[in-house]
Amino acid sequence: MSQFLAPALREGDEEVEQSLRPRRLDDFVGQERVKEQLDIALQAAKARGEALDHVLLVGPPGLGKTTLATIIREELDVGLRTVAGPALERKGDMAAILTGLEPKDVLFVDEIHRVNRAIEEILYPALEDFRLDIIVGQGAGARTLTLDLPPFTLVGATTRTGLLTTPLRDRFGMTFRLGYYEQAELATIVRRSAAILGVDIADEAAQEVARRARGTPRVANRILRRIRDVAEVRHAGAVTVEVAREALALLEVDEAGLEQMDRDLLSAIADKFGGGPVGLSTLAVALGEEQDTIEDVYEPYLLQLGFLQRTPRGRVITALGRAHIGVARDPDGLF
Repeated sequence: MSQFLAPALREGDEEVEQSLRPRRLDDFVGQERVKEQLDIALQAAKARGEALDHVLLVGPPGLGKTTLATIIREELDVGLRTVAGPALERKGDMAAILTGLEPKDVLFVDEIHRVNRAIEEILYPALEDFRLDIIVGQGAGARTLTLDLPPFTLVGATTRTGLLTTPLRDRFGMTFRLGYYEQAELATIVRRSAAILGVDIADEAAQEVARRARGTPRVANRILRRIRDVAEVRHAGAVTVEVAREALALLEVDEAGLEQMDRDLLSAIADKFGGGPVGLSTLAVALGEEQDTIEDVYEPYLLQLGFLQRTPRGRVITALGRAHIGVARDPDGLF
């Protein structure tokens, strides 16, 4: 998998990633409508002395869902508990987390669409009535023990809102959908991150990074770190546009921001499957990649660029996609 888009970071990279994240809403670049609505909700909650209503953050990876959860915690000046949805396997795990929360704390559940049904059943009364129902015993002698929970805020993050059950989705008071960033916004993020990292970067170089960052701050920051490495090893440390282009060529990030796996995906559809349609499972086997990774990491940006289409019969490469990888139009002239 691409070194930029891999969901798991190396330990050193994770520390740097944390340092680059804004801590306050005013420092968060982009997503202006989301920021405006969230700011009003935060101010209202603080003025009333109440816990913020539950928040669902929706969008592709790398757009700032985890950062916004941290900002909510900072703005409210409360505690934060973070857990990944797939890690919650037993009811006891969820019960331990809920009973450990302090009043108005933020509980951040990443990949909340992967929480199993048993955990969901515990969450329903916890989110709606701030209570925890525990069944003690079995069979005819079983009884329900109810524990009161302090008011808290659940912040859920998901890349696949369609996989959330309706009862769980309806218990979120606010749902914010994060979109891809404009080039100017990404350039601002790159310059801010460069200042934090102590990197001297030219404005034109920041624009070049932003243009190839797939509309995603996380990708922009990771590219910046790799460009910094090239600048320090091969040059005097300053990042000019020439240094940026040299590093991007070394990293195989093309003019549209596509990496080798993106181009392999388009080439597989065009060359191996006649332009499509081809099913996701077949495509995953051909590429040696997981279906979820193709669907969540690679496809959204290719769809945004118009290089790929999802049809009821499978994936199809478009004329734009063929042109980008230098493949002639299909014989029927459809794509």
